[in-house]
Amino acid sequence: MTALSRRDFFSWSANGLASAAALHLLANDGVVGAKPHHAPKAKRAIQISLVGGMSHLDSFDYKPELTKLHGKPLGSDSKPDVFFGQVGLLRKPDWAFKQRGKSGLWVSDLFPHIAGVADELTVINSMTADSANHTPALFVLNSGFQFNGYPALGSWLSYGLGTEADDLPAFVVLPDGRGEANGAASNWSSGFLPAQHQGVVFRGGDAPVRDLFPEKAIPANEEKDSRTALDRLNAMHLERSGGEGDLAARINSYSLAAKMQLAVPAVADLSKEPAKLKIQYGLDDPKTADCGRRCLLARRLLEKGVRFVQIYSGGPIAGTPRTSWDAHENVLENHSAEAGRIDRPIATLLQDLKQKDMLKDTLVIFTTEFGRTPFTQSAGNVVGTGRDHNKYGFSCWLAGAGCKPGIAFGSTDDIGWKVAEHPVPWYDFHATVLHLLGIDHEKLTYYHNGIKRRLTNVHGEVVKGVLA
Repeated sequence: MTALSRRDFFSWSANGLASAAALHLLANDGVVGAKPHHAPKAKRAIQISLVGGMSHLDSFDYKPELTKLHGKPLGSDSKPDVFFGQVGLLRKPDWAFKQRGKSGLWVSDLFPHIAGVADELTVINSMTADSANHTPALFVLNSGFQFNGYPALGSWLSYGLGTEADDLPAFVVLPDGRGEANGAASNWSSGFLPAQHQGVVFRGGDAPVRDLFPEKAIPANEEKDSRTALDRLNAMHLERSGGEGDLAARINSYSLAAKMQLAVPAVADLSKEPAKLKIQYGLDDPKTADCGRRCLLARRLLEKGVRFVQIYSGGPIAGTPRTSWDAHENVLENHSAEAGRIDRPIATLLQDLKQKDMLKDTLVIFTTEFGRTPFTQSAGNVVGTGRDHNKYGFSCWLAGAGCKPGIAFGSTDDIGWKVAEHPVPWYDFHATVLHLLGIDHEKLTYYHNGIKRRLTNVHGEVVKGVLA
C-alpha cells in the first residue's frame, strides 16, 4: 500500500464533502461568539428574494389615482431616469385591489393566497434603491453595496450569531429551479468574512449539496480504517504543536463534517411530511412544485437550527419567455406566471410556521431589487403593456417575530413613482432586520483593509414604525 501524507488524507476528505459545508464547521474556531447585542425578537429568518423587479403598483401599493389617470402622459418637467429610456403613457394596475383580512391591508388579486394571510404582513411601500440595473441592485439588496466582494446579509448573520446546529450550515441558499440570479454566488458570498460564512447552496434532487459524498462508494471497513489513521495523524500533529488551542478546535470541527452526510439527506427528505401539507405547499402541481419544495425545505432547515435561508424566485434575467419578474414586455403575462409559481407556497409557509408556533420567533422577509414604473415602457403616445425599472419607490414586506402585523408603512406619490413619506433605503432595511435578530448594526463589524466594515456601511437607522 502506498503511504499517504497528511495532505493526501485531507485532500481525500475534501473530495468527499462539500467544501463550503466543511468550511462552515470552522465556525467553532471562535471567530465570533454567537451572542446577540440585545434580546432578539427573531431567532432565525427566511428571505424570499424576487429577481427582476416586482411591480409594487400591481401588488401591494394601491394607487386609485393611477387608475383615474390611465392613458394620460406623466407630465414631468424632466425625463425620468429609467433603464431603457422609453416613457409611455400612465397605466392602471392589471389586477384589482381589495382590502384584506381584519386589518384592511390593500393587496391585489395578483397574490390571492398571500392576500389570505394579509393580517400577518408588515408592508413597506416606501423602499428606495441605489441602482436601476439588476446586478448592482441585487448586490445592494443582499450586501448593501453595488459591487461584488462584500458579505451578504446571511453571511453577516452567520458571523454574528452562528448556527444552532452542529451538522448544518448557518446560511443556506435555495435557488430557483430554472437557474441562478444575475451575479450567481456573488449574491450569497462571504466577501472578506471567513469563508465558512458563505451561503451553502441546496439544489433539488437526491443530492442537494454537491460533492457531499465520494464519487465512488467506499467500503465501510476502509472508511473506518482511513478515519482511524487520520485521527492518529491529527493526534501526532497536535502533540508536536504542544496542544495548540486553535489547531485542536480545527481538528475537532473537521471531524464533525461527516455529520453532514447524515444531516443533509435527512433534512432534504420530504417523504414523511403529511400528504395534505405537501398539497397545500403545491407539490402536486408542476407550476408550484419547485417553490413549494423549497419553502417546505426552508421550514425544515430552520427547525434543525439553520439561522438564515434565502429562497430565490426568478432565475437569469432575459430570455424568452423571461424566467424572472423583469416585466418589460408585458406585466400581466409575466407577473401572472411568476406569481402563480410562488403565491400558494409562500402563503402556506406563513401558515405552517404559525401552526408550528414558529412564526413568533421567525422573521420572514419578502424582497425585490426595485419596482416598476407607473408609465409604460413604450413610445410617448402609447399605453404599452410593460413597465420599466423603478428605483425611486417600491414595496417589500416582513412578517413574524417583532413586526407590527397588518400595516402598510410609508408611501409613494399619487401614481406610485417616487417615495412621498418615510423613505426606507436598503441600509435602514438591513439595520431593521439585524435589530429584530438581536444585532446592533453599528456593532457588527469586521476589520478589513484598514476599515471597520459593516453591512450598513456608514449609514442605517432602524425603521421603528414597522416594529411591534
